Amino acid sequence: MALAVVVVLLVVGSVIFHFTQLYGGPWYFTDIAADWGTIDLTINITFWVTGFVFVVVNLFMAWCVYKYRQKDGHKAVYEPENHKLEMNLTVITTIGVVAMLAPGLFVWANFVTVPEEAIQYEVLGSQWQWQFRYPGADGQLGAADVSNVTEQNPFGINPQDPYGQDDVVVNDPNMHLAVNQPVQALLRSHDVLHNYTVTQFRVKMDLVPGMVSYLWFDPIKEGTYDLLCEELCGIGHYIMRGSVTVESQQDFDAWIAAQPTFAETQSIPEPDLLAGQAAYAICATCHGAQGEGNQQLNSPKIAGQKAWYTERQLKHFKAGARGGDGDTNGAAMVPMAMTLVDDAAVRNVSAYIETFPDEPSSPTII
Repeated sequence: MALAVVVVLLVVGSVIFHFTQLYGGPWYFTDIAADWGTIDLTINITFWVTGFVFVVVNLFMAWCVYKYRQKDGHKAVYEPENHKLEMNLTVITTIGVVAMLAPGLFVWANFVTVPEEAIQYEVLGSQWQWQFRYPGADGQLGAADVSNVTEQNPFGINPQDPYGQDDVVVNDPNMHLAVNQPVQALLRSHDVLHNYTVTQFRVKMDLVPGMVSYLWFDPIKEGTYDLLCEELCGIGHYIMRGSVTVESQQDFDAWIAAQPTFAETQSIPEPDLLAGQAAYAICATCHGAQGEGNQQLNSPKIAGQKAWYTERQLKHFKAGARGGDGDTNGAAMVPMAMTLVDDAAVRNVSAYIETFPDEPSSPTII
């Protein structure tokens, strides 16, 4: 009897919990920001079908526990087969499975059919950062291949392809899109599996080395949304974050116009090591004259870092992506990074740091 009561309370509690989430609870879907309401509908249908089965099966079990509890003089009846019951269960189960799977097949057919008006952009994932490429004035992305990848050309754009010269390259984890403009994201990875996920867009897809995967969506709500990698990709997986800003077409056009083209990134002059050495003087007070670091000041060793990596991190400090709330040690770097007045100064000091000898660090654990 007690067991039957517990099962009934479990059912009642589960139903109440799920309906409280439906009307503003913290464990329900985030607000949708793309035209993929059919995905929410499919999930809701699954919830209703499985929820109905959960309630019916558990209430039936509670009723059986109560109805057929042990009684003096009662003997169980042995019934090895019941063709009517078996047929009913088969038909009901089939209807439930079809109700759950059929809507998903229609949604998948829509998912793999990219609308003609969708504008393409490229997402490049690598341990542990995001980079993006947009078509230039010609409206077409240039050809790219891993054989062309260098520090200055992380996308591997073919320098001989005229369509790639005006491609807009964004070496930053924050991308922008125009509202109410369908887009197709071409997804590539240079190293391991990654996953492109923006919860509010509902769709997600793996980035697989050696192939180009894709997804498409129509952003319908302006705002800035977290971009996550939802495929375990190594020790730094948790920091592989970015953002997607959905804005008006006018704001998007202004943002894209401020980004460099591939041709511009390839024509950047060589860094000035003497200027970088002069700018590094303030860095040496914490990181050491040869970038060896200072444990007492919590200043890490920076010798041995590639120039592109140092340049990227300095820009993150200047933009506020690093050194924010909770990053006490990183906060000390923000005013230091601000002394580098422009991209050329950042490039110069990064190139100078790359010249330091990569001597092994002193052990901190004995």
